[in-house]
Order: sequence, then C-alpha cells, then structure tokens
Amino acid sequence: MIRLLRFAPLAGLLVLLAGTAGAQAPDRARETALRVLEELGGESRFAALPGLRWSFGSSVNDTVRSQRRHAWDRRSGWHKVEGAGRDGVPFRIAHVVGDSTRGWATLGTRVLSGDSLRLMLRRGQVMWTNDSYWFLMPYKLLDPGVMLADLGDTTLASGLHRRLGLSFARVGLTPGDRYTVFVDAATWRVTRWTYVLEGQQPPPVEWSWEGWQQHEGLWFPTRHHAPAGSPRAGTVILTDAVQAVREFPAGEFRTP
Repeated sequence: MIRLLRFAPLAGLLVLLAGTAGAQAPDRARETALRVLEELGGESRFAALPGLRWSFGSSVNDTVRSQRRHAWDRRSGWHKVEGAGRDGVPFRIAHVVGDSTRGWATLGTRVLSGDSLRLMLRRGQVMWTNDSYWFLMPYKLLDPGVMLADLGDTTLASGLHRRLGLSFARVGLTPGDRYTVFVDAATWRVTRWTYVLEGQQPPPVEWSWEGWQQHEGLWFPTRHHAPAGSPRAGTVILTDAVQAVREFPAGEFRTP
C-alpha cells in the first residue's frame, strides 16, 4: 500500500483547470488576491502555462524522509505521480484530474486492474489535490468555490501583512478546512498560512511559504517550514525540483 504523505488539509480544489475571472470576493480581499497574482507573474501568464513538474516531500532535521514526483499537463488534464510506498515498492499513477475512473497504475512491476486500479486512481487524485495546493494555492485564491474574507492587518517580524481568510463552498475533498493566508503588504508575496482541518479544533497549524523560484516568468514556492517551538519544528515540506513544461514528450501519460 502507498503511504500518503499528508501534511495539510485536502481542500485543494478540483477546479484547478478553471480560470479565476468569475470569482466574487469582498473588495479588499479581492484587491489583495489580485495583487498576489500580479506579483506571481500574472493570471494570464499562469493560465497560458501548458504544464508543470514538481516534487512533493518532506525533510526532518535536514534528512529527506519521502518524496514523490508530479507531472501535470494542464491542456489535456492528465496527471502522473511517481514514488515509493513505505515498503519501498515503487508506484506510478496516471489519471485525468477530477476523474478518478480514467487512467492506469503500476505497483512494482505489476500493471494494476480492477479494484486495485480503482483504489490507486483515487489515491492519485488525493495526492494531486493535496500536493498541488501546497504548491499552487496563491494562484487559486479567486477560483470558483473559494470564499475570501479580509481578516485585517497584522505586524510580523518581517513587516505589515494582510490576512486573507479562505473557506470553501462545497468544493474540494475536505471543504470544511479553513485557512488564514498572510500576505506581505510590501511585496504582495504569501509568506505563511495557518489552517484548521475539517472536524478539528483550534489552535491552527502554521507553516511558512518560502524558497520562491521563478520559472517561465512565474514564481513558485519550494519550502514550507514549521515554526520554532511548534510540535513540527525541524520539519520542512518540500515543493521543489520545479520545471515549467511547454510540451510533454509523446507517451508521457501513455499506459505502460
């Protein structure tokens, strides 16, 4: 069985192929979200990006614990994730985002079918939802189904920040998750978030957003640190090895 590496809520939306133009939000919250998108490289540039590769994993006290590799063709909707389970057995899963009935999967040297395949395709969807939200959340602030709230300003060590509240209108895998996103009021870059999972109670869990890298004119985070003194101190969530893809090789998502 695959061990699902999960450090965050799974409220990442199933509409990542959609644009943001139709979203509604209170004026100041929407203004903040639009400034964030502009800082990232622009909504139109992100919409035109054909595909992405990135890795999702974690390290504890500088020792990498686990990692999986993603490839996402935004034009066709195909997504592939590769990694290894807790037992070291490698897996590959390819599916159409938002449709866990279409795709293929391998476990070790076996090409799966039947119930085993259906289970793996669902796992692939869960991994994509979780891992892509850690990676792309700032691009998705104005997605359909995201409800934004302006929570006012706060001063952190790095300066004045605006706070955005994120909740969800019956979208995603866990729509009861709640986020607070901290946006630097000078740079308009997301620097951290806190969240409370669906069915859980405060205090919220906190992680940084940092290690930003530019690819094809767009900025992506590569590291998320737990704060000192928290139960997760020393743990880093990695969203690294980023590649902006103009065209995937023929057969990238083809059944093996």
